[in-house]
Amino acid sequence: MPDTNDDAIPPNLASLHAGEEFLRGKAIGLVAGDGRLRLHLAITEAAMDLADVLRQFETADEDLKVIQLLGMRTFNAFGASVKLALSGYGQNSALILRDVLETVFLIDYFAGDRTLIERWRFADKKRFAMYEMFSELAGHPTMKSAFMMRPQRDGDAVIGPFMETTTLEAVVSEMGRLAIQVGEQLNLFFPADWPQGLPSRLAFAKLKQRWVATFYPSPSPAAPKSDEPGGA
Repeated sequence: MPDTNDDAIPPNLASLHAGEEFLRGKAIGLVAGDGRLRLHLAITEAAMDLADVLRQFETADEDLKVIQLLGMRTFNAFGASVKLALSGYGQNSALILRDVLETVFLIDYFAGDRTLIERWRFADKKRFAMYEMFSELAGHPTMKSAFMMRPQRDGDAVIGPFMETTTLEAVVSEMGRLAIQVGEQLNLFFPADWPQGLPSRLAFAKLKQRWVATFYPSPSPAAPKSDEPGGA
């Protein structure tokens, strides 16, 4: 009986996958040489871990079950977004991050008052502006979305995946910012007396502190002038 496995994937798709894997290797090399990218991916992993741990808490609270499901949604979205970003599909990675953005807005809304689930569709204008950015760059077919299909800013759009430092940095940095928000919101729903969740919460808190110190450092106090008390 003939082996049909060789024909399971059309040759062009197999070739495309090989190209994606090559680009993934290139992307990993770029990440390895950039501590800021590694930190963004580390905080993304930590937020995903919080979602995975929270889903394991057994509860009869229907409101908490909703949060668990939303956390699982962010886990899957982050996983897909990372895979796409490292495989050269920056625009599609950003499109999935828009889903994370919508989800974390919803979790944030619930965090203030769990009785507001039925009013989830409301959001303020600042959030709409962020949503609009993801829509323009990735979610909808606009002229601005073509920017993410160009390996060079002033070059032509290309078909298929490509790896370019600026695009990778842009997508991964936005991923890190969203991961901070997701982790912060999910952390609010962990039962305070559930010890199994503590290691993941502490790991996220430690990485968050490092992330904030790296990307939003506190300004150093100005040195005293020579004519002021204590000056040289």
